Amino acid sequence: MVMIFGFLVMGFLAVRTYTDSMPMPKQVVDSQGTVVFTGADITSGQQIFLRRGLQEYGSIVGHGGYLGPDYTADYLRRSATMVLADLTATGIQDPHGALVTMMRTNRYDADTGNLVFTNEQIKAFKAIQGHYADYFGSPTTQYGLIPNAITGQQDIRQLTSFFAWTSWAAAAERPGHNYSYTNNWPGEPLVNNGPTADIIVWSGLSLIALLVGTGLLFAMYGRWSRNVGWDSGETPALSFRQPGKVAITPGQRATAWYFFIVAILFLGQTLLGGAIEHYRADLSSFFGFDLAKMLPFNLARTWHVQLSILWTAASFLAAGIFLAPYISGREPKRQTWLIYGLLGALALVIAGSFVGEAMSIFGVEAVAGNPLWDMQWEYLDLPRIWQGVLVVGLFLWIIIIYRGIRARLQKEHRFNLPWLFFYSGLAIPGFYAVGLLASTETALPVADYWRFWVVHLWVEDFLELFTTVMVAYIFVMLGVIRRKIAMQLILLDVILYSVGGVIGTMHHLYFSGTPVENMALGAFFSALEVIPLTFLTIEAWSFLQLGSRQESRSSAPFPHRWAVMFLVAVGFWNFLGAGVFGFLVNLPIVSYYEIGTALTANHAHASMMGVYGMLGVGLALFALRYIIPAERWSDKAARLSFWGLNLGLAWMSFATLIPLGVIQLWHSINDSYYEARTLNFITQPGNAVLEWLRLPGDLMLIIVGVLPFLWITWLGVRHGIKATTYDVPEEALFVLEQPATVAAGTGTGTDDDVEPRQRYGSDNHGDRNDQGWSGDRSDNGGREP
Repeated sequence: MVMIFGFLVMGFLAVRTYTDSMPMPKQVVDSQGTVVFTGADITSGQQIFLRRGLQEYGSIVGHGGYLGPDYTADYLRRSATMVLADLTATGIQDPHGALVTMMRTNRYDADTGNLVFTNEQIKAFKAIQGHYADYFGSPTTQYGLIPNAITGQQDIRQLTSFFAWTSWAAAAERPGHNYSYTNNWPGEPLVNNGPTADIIVWSGLSLIALLVGTGLLFAMYGRWSRNVGWDSGETPALSFRQPGKVAITPGQRATAWYFFIVAILFLGQTLLGGAIEHYRADLSSFFGFDLAKMLPFNLARTWHVQLSILWTAASFLAAGIFLAPYISGREPKRQTWLIYGLLGALALVIAGSFVGEAMSIFGVEAVAGNPLWDMQWEYLDLPRIWQGVLVVGLFLWIIIIYRGIRARLQKEHRFNLPWLFFYSGLAIPGFYAVGLLASTETALPVADYWRFWVVHLWVEDFLELFTTVMVAYIFVMLGVIRRKIAMQLILLDVILYSVGGVIGTMHHLYFSGTPVENMALGAFFSALEVIPLTFLTIEAWSFLQLGSRQESRSSAPFPHRWAVMFLVAVGFWNFLGAGVFGFLVNLPIVSYYEIGTALTANHAHASMMGVYGMLGVGLALFALRYIIPAERWSDKAARLSFWGLNLGLAWMSFATLIPLGVIQLWHSINDSYYEARTLNFITQPGNAVLEWLRLPGDLMLIIVGVLPFLWITWLGVRHGIKATTYDVPEEALFVLEQPATVAAGTGTGTDDDVEPRQRYGSDNHGDRNDQGWSGDRSDNGGREP
């Protein structure tokens, strides 16, 4: 019900976004009706902005890259300055007051679709075209772009039209209100743009919601901690099946190639990240080499962002494929054909999209309008055709999962653990496909609404839900927790994340020209997202204690120490990166000044790498532990990777991104957002020192963190054990050494090792046979009685 409520509200906000966002004029005219530019010019300018990778360089309405300026703020400052100069030259008594009146007066006619610019605004529009012609047409790489990036006069005019439209919406007041379409963002004293009452009030209400919710969490945890956490209850003594003694199927063996490619993509992403950071430390050259001629900043960031999504998602998909046979107890024949086919499709998407993005940014003429090569919005950068192929590949993956566990699903109740595994997996292709609704022709507010379903709902909610199911299932298979506890945790996760996570998606749309309801509800519910992250941090300690207790009861060592350590790291970074850093930038009053600064980058890195990156590596290590022969396994490499990745990420955050972000935030408040985002400010000598301080952390992350992980994945490909069977133990990666004593005292167990006997269908029926592992398997094959 909580999730249904969330999506009902999202449906309401979708209607409001379509009907009351900043309007796209049919044409912009002067007072005599002469056309200055048209709505088609604005759309074409938007497409040029996306096609040439400028959203990966600078930003628009706050969203995009962090090296170049925000073009909404940039155009607003330049046009306001020019108009003010013209008004001052006329000898008017109060030129600033006249400027504010001119810029804030809304001259859009909804009936005709015409937007009227004053003569001063038109003069500024023409002059600013010259500025952007010089900037994007620079014959050098002084700005981190390729030489002569955009030189066509028509392209410059249309690009400027797009910037002018967003700038007009940032200053012109909404009909019936005293604030602009973008909630008075960006802060610009020249046009009296400052935080609105809604921004301040909803920031306060968000804080209250967080405090009340956190208090309720601690109260509930104190009262019912043994019922809502990773509590194992009365668990038996057991022996973990050791790597080499656990058979794997051909499909499971094939996942070694997935994890190897995951590690290669991970390495590529971190190397590109190093190149991106160097641009901020030294824009002029890469240790004497003019890198921008071959790898400009916007191309490096495009690939960096795409790889961060692709390698983590690929690791989750591979882990799901690996677990499927252990869920069902068998693997269908010819399953490997589909698995390798999916791997080929993934490789094709990566190669095709990367070539298309490079052609797009370098301005190859054949790219324009071609869905095979034309870049799209940030985070959905891959061209339209490749985006569609990826959606098809994700649905192929869920078919692989369904084939793998179909026999088990037929024996289970629709709300038992195997079905929860399938449902959560089904959401992955379903919610990624929503991104297809945001095309390059879609108006910016509507496009932002749909693309952030992918950025937020797909990545932060449903990928996290699927991995929660996988982690819970893994510990059921290892005998660490009971199935009932796993199901309770999954359902609790759904409730907690749905409370804030679904509607909280709207915190990305504070200033995108959408109605104020998006900001109000997005701020309030986004604050609630911190609550489940706090719960995960509390449970991280219980998680470690649980594993320690189970290992002490086993006569065989626990084989997944470092996989579990990565899961513990996920809990830490979930709270710090997604929770603390995320809440900091998601408060409307803070976001008003900091959006698109280093604080945004800090949240993005700490949450994406800290949560999904660590989780992707941890799941890979779990699977590879059974694929790699025990004598080939390198615990040292796993340990190095863990500390290298975590310490490198912490160094990046605390040595560079947080200090820089705080400095930018101060200048944004004290001076203006425009000043804080200029290239001159970013490349100041003092800031450059902070950028160089990140170097040791980056080297540690790559050399000590990524390379050992790559080595482990190579061991899986090179020395993986032979797949000898299609039948494997069903949910049993352990052997009972002594059955648990039934709470009523009616059973004592034996001293002999026995296979775990499970009642799958009765796991959700109160405490019947839940206090021990001694119940017999039901005669009806696990169906509900």
